[in-house]
Amino acid sequence: MSDPRLTIAKRELSVLRKEKTIVLALLIQLFIAAFSSFLVVGLVSLYDPTSVDGYTVDVAVTGDAQDDLLAVTNDQRSIRGLAYPSTDAAMDAFEQRRVDAVLDTAVVDDRVRVAAIAPDSNIRTTLVVVQLRDALRAFERAERADRAAHLDTTPLELPPEATTSPYFGFTYTVLIPLLLFLPVFISGSIAVDSITEEFDRGTLELLRVAPVSLVDIVDGKLAAAAVLAPAQAALWILLLRFNGTQVHNVALLLLLVASFSLLVVSVAIGIALATPDRRSAQLMYSLAVLLLFGGTALLPWNPANAIARLAIDSVGTDVLAVVVVYTAVAVVGYAGVRKLTHHVDETSL
Repeated sequence: MSDPRLTIAKRELSVLRKEKTIVLALLIQLFIAAFSSFLVVGLVSLYDPTSVDGYTVDVAVTGDAQDDLLAVTNDQRSIRGLAYPSTDAAMDAFEQRRVDAVLDTAVVDDRVRVAAIAPDSNIRTTLVVVQLRDALRAFERAERADRAAHLDTTPLELPPEATTSPYFGFTYTVLIPLLLFLPVFISGSIAVDSITEEFDRGTLELLRVAPVSLVDIVDGKLAAAAVLAPAQAALWILLLRFNGTQVHNVALLLLLVASFSLLVVSVAIGIALATPDRRSAQLMYSLAVLLLFGGTALLPWNPANAIARLAIDSVGTDVLAVVVVYTAVAVVGYAGVRKLTHHVDETSL
């Protein structure tokens, strides 16, 4: 005789094929993973506007430190500094849209003060502000280097300049965590619907008439929902590799995704058992997931950070410890939902 939990799991997976919303969500993820090399170009332009080639920001530079600031701005990519004799002339050019921004400099007590004027509520604003920010950071570094010999005390060191490609940063810190975590959220939502629908239709009692305990039913539904996330993650990683994105430590990544899937699905089933109403359960599940991932995001080694480091093969004992901790938490969560299931089973007899 086959294991009833396996039978229930197969039944749940067969039912999912008829759920149009779930199938659509899977197709969207499949599209993102399959065409990631094309989509990442457009997405990076939103993530980091400075990665867009072919657009130059014209900046009017005026004031006491005009020459020093022009020397820095003209070394920056996608920004061109233009000298103007006065602030009024620069502002006239800005209002007539001959320049995109104004940098007005003034030396006060041997300190350079820079006032930046950028367009307001315009589609160009984000790109212009980012370019100005990078130019002013470069100017600050140049000023610190020029004045270092005249300082009595050593100032705080500036953080190292970022030399990583925006495509690399976006792929490993945004795209891969998104593709690996999104199936986890969907699996939890599936588990909530699966349990609450059994209560709504009254089919849960029919299942219990058979020689199947409530624990077996929950285990079967949990297994069906929890296995989806790592299965999808494996497919997404395969497609990313096919598109030329190297993903390292696949086994550890799948273990981490499986752990979070087990934890989230366990939480979802616990909520569904405690709150059989579908709408209330979905609301509570959404809040629980936000608290769970919002809370872990505040940790030094949050899940997204761990996935990024595993994917780029920057693995140390700290990352391995994070994987072990999250796996242990998932096992505790599963044990907790089993205990809750036993309690519900006993009280409903």
